[in-house]
Amino acid sequence: MRSSSSPRPGRASRVFVGTVLAALLLGAGCSVWIGVRGMSAVAHLRAAQATVASAAADLRDPAGAISRLSAASADTSAARALTDDPVWSAAGALPWIGPQLDAIAQTAAAVDDALTTAVPSLGDASALLAPGALRGPDGTIDVARVASAAPEAGEAASGLRAAADRVAALDRAPLLGALASAVASTSTMLDRAATDADALRRATELLPRMLGADAPRSTLLLFQNNAEWRSLGGVVGAVAEVDTDRGRLTLSAQASSADVTAFAHDPVLPLADDVRDLYDTRPARYLQNTTQVPDFAVGAAIAREMWKRTHGTEVDAVVAIDPVALSYLLRATGPVALPSGDELTADDAVPLLLDEAYRRFDDPRDQDAFFQSASGAVFQALAEGRGDATALLDALTRAGAERRILVWNADAADQAVLDGSTLQGALPVSDATRSTIGVYLNDGTGSKMDYYLHPSISVGWCDVDEATVHVTLRNAAPDPTTLPAYVTGAGEYGVPVGDALTGVYVYLPPGAEVLDRRTSSDGGPAPGFAGGTHDGRPVVKWSVQLSPGATGVLDLDVRMPMTPDLDIVSTPTSDPAEIPSAGSCPSSR
Repeated sequence: MRSSSSPRPGRASRVFVGTVLAALLLGAGCSVWIGVRGMSAVAHLRAAQATVASAAADLRDPAGAISRLSAASADTSAARALTDDPVWSAAGALPWIGPQLDAIAQTAAAVDDALTTAVPSLGDASALLAPGALRGPDGTIDVARVASAAPEAGEAASGLRAAADRVAALDRAPLLGALASAVASTSTMLDRAATDADALRRATELLPRMLGADAPRSTLLLFQNNAEWRSLGGVVGAVAEVDTDRGRLTLSAQASSADVTAFAHDPVLPLADDVRDLYDTRPARYLQNTTQVPDFAVGAAIAREMWKRTHGTEVDAVVAIDPVALSYLLRATGPVALPSGDELTADDAVPLLLDEAYRRFDDPRDQDAFFQSASGAVFQALAEGRGDATALLDALTRAGAERRILVWNADAADQAVLDGSTLQGALPVSDATRSTIGVYLNDGTGSKMDYYLHPSISVGWCDVDEATVHVTLRNAAPDPTTLPAYVTGAGEYGVPVGDALTGVYVYLPPGAEVLDRRTSSDGGPAPGFAGGTHDGRPVVKWSVQLSPGATGVLDLDVRMPMTPDLDIVSTPTSDPAEIPSAGSCPSSR
């Protein structure tokens, strides 16, 4: 479930319109007939473009936007009819111009299908999920109404996926550069829209169950702290149990990770040999480290077992969230008041929770209590139904796409609904069409210095069957004498005050081979390397220690079969702008 927003056929249509306008004019000279038909198609597509632009400009009114998109489908259907008859099809067999005309016709048909089949279903789903209709007067969520939208959401997802697959299957090799680029963009946008619609389908199927539609449910919330990195985000600093029953949410218990310390010498669940080789048994002994393994299914099951042994409740699900995701939610709910007298807002949530709290409170338990009060206040605002539903959906969408919200269900059937989505927090997946590399960051200082560390991560194909992974880490910490001892770690684990020790775990696709590795760093010990495998994936671990102002760089040249797509996933940090990139060969090569 990449996100939970409605798909955005408007973007795909706008890209498509540009494609058709350019390509039809190129093909107009092929014959008078094609020229006349092409000019008529252009007129319809221009009208559709204006309608789609109007809809896209006001997506905060889903019903109105869908109505306008439905109107645009009349023009795309007309354009499709003009490019879909025996004469046009016959011209598609001509050399040079033929592939251009065929690509136009196929793309026109796909976008028209998206608008005429998916949009009506989305309209029906949106009507069922209208914000004012989802909450009863007692504040409970109408889970039956949410579930009733699943069939329509499924129809929309199916229609958009079929359209996306149709464009993706086009052979772009013979297409003119501009047309090939536009078809590729249309393919990307349709794929994104299909993914978003599928997210809506998954949400309408799974959320009612997690909200207690069939039976009472309990969920353990893990609040990750991005100031001390773990692979999936940060150490678990606070936890809470939320109980749900027929749409009613209750915050039944809260605790800090310091309250769950009985397992320091006794792993609560066994870890696979390859996991132990990379991470020792710490993820199964300390609640703080349950997000160290970059597979949330592993850490969530461990956290569930720790909570059961500590509090006696065997929860049905585990959800992880970080302060950045809380800041997104606050944009929907508005500011919330804290028991301390502070007002938590979207703009100050991250610096307040990850920086100022450590300057204000010396005792870690006071810090944890502050985190608990903040998370509890946001939860209470959500439980009371505060905030705009569309803004809330946007917040959850963004947090999910950035892997700042992770979900695991103990029930295998429930968890299967999330298969392939970012919400699962699974290991990187590679296949014949896509290669995915993971770069995960883990603090080795025993501190909160990662608030001041800034990564830049990129990957790209540099040659046939060869890619380069580029990682830069910069320590932007101020004078360490101005920082609390709890933030610097006070040198308790052998790292000088102000320095930051980071373990960078690079997960490569199965079968990949490291050809070369290059590092540089300003000061500190020489970078160290280790490695292993995890579920068949080669793993390279780079350890680098940086003093304030210093920078470390890692480049890995990797041999692996070239695939059409290259992706990268990484640890979400406290700065949403720090997003990894995949594409061209990194400039450091």
